[in-house]
Amino acid sequence: MKISTKTANRIFDTCNTIFMLFIIVIMLYPFLNTLAISLNNATDSIKGGIYLWPRIFTLSNYGSIFENELLLTAFRNSVARTVLSTVGGLFICSMTGYVLSRQEFIARKFVTIYFLMTMYVSAGLIPTYFLYRDLSLINNFHVYWLPGLFGAFNVIVIRTYMQGLPDSLVEAARIDGASEFRTFFQVVLPICKPVLATVGLWISVGNWNDWFTTYIYASSRRSTLTTLQYELMAVLSESMAQMGQQQSGAIAAQGAAAFNNTSPIAIRATITIVAAVPILLVYPFLQKYFVKGVHVGSVKG
Repeated sequence: MKISTKTANRIFDTCNTIFMLFIIVIMLYPFLNTLAISLNNATDSIKGGIYLWPRIFTLSNYGSIFENELLLTAFRNSVARTVLSTVGGLFICSMTGYVLSRQEFIARKFVTIYFLMTMYVSAGLIPTYFLYRDLSLINNFHVYWLPGLFGAFNVIVIRTYMQGLPDSLVEAARIDGASEFRTFFQVVLPICKPVLATVGLWISVGNWNDWFTTYIYASSRRSTLTTLQYELMAVLSESMAQMGQQQSGAIAAQGAAAFNNTSPIAIRATITIVAAVPILLVYPFLQKYFVKGVHVGSVKG
């Protein structure tokens, strides 16, 4: 029995739609499940069986998180370091990438190889700590953004994208008497939005999710230099420790189900939502640039 082209297309479209809906459900379910647990009563969450909506709705889990007095300071520090790192990193990496993309720069191959070596060879944590100490970056807010302004991988991605731009644009600007700085800022940068959005998203997500820098280099001044991710990590660690004490009978009087109306399961879900929301709010505005920037920056050479 021969199937017509029109029928075959309909079957394909139906199967493709069902398959894509299945993928969407798989992708969204973990987030919706975590959201449901964060909005569910902590004691009840221990029983399990929560899927897409809370069984006993409550906002007490979020109240427990935001009762932390250091949270506002941590939020300000996280926002400040993310903005400074993203803006500064894009500026440094884009200027470096522009220089390496110009054919008249005779040392571009040597410099590119030199930058690539830094991606594979690292001094390690202890020498880095001593270097930061000698630079007076320990327990200093500048440790959050100054060391990360330059990234070899980001430079390579931006350089690759710029190499794919028509040379006639730069040549026309030079004929009109534009300097290199004016050519870079007014001609090249405006048409590099996709790759800049891509690299900017990488930098901002990396800085927003980082707690290890606070733990190693700024923990002695937690009251003023703490970050949101570090505080959320500390809350989760304390919650897990309290649950362990409950299960061992150290504070059995509080009950084995929860501690102060919270539980590690509920706290973990709440922390995940709090940490993810800022990035989720930013990503939709950069999505179209992100996809295009990754594609062009990785294919053209």
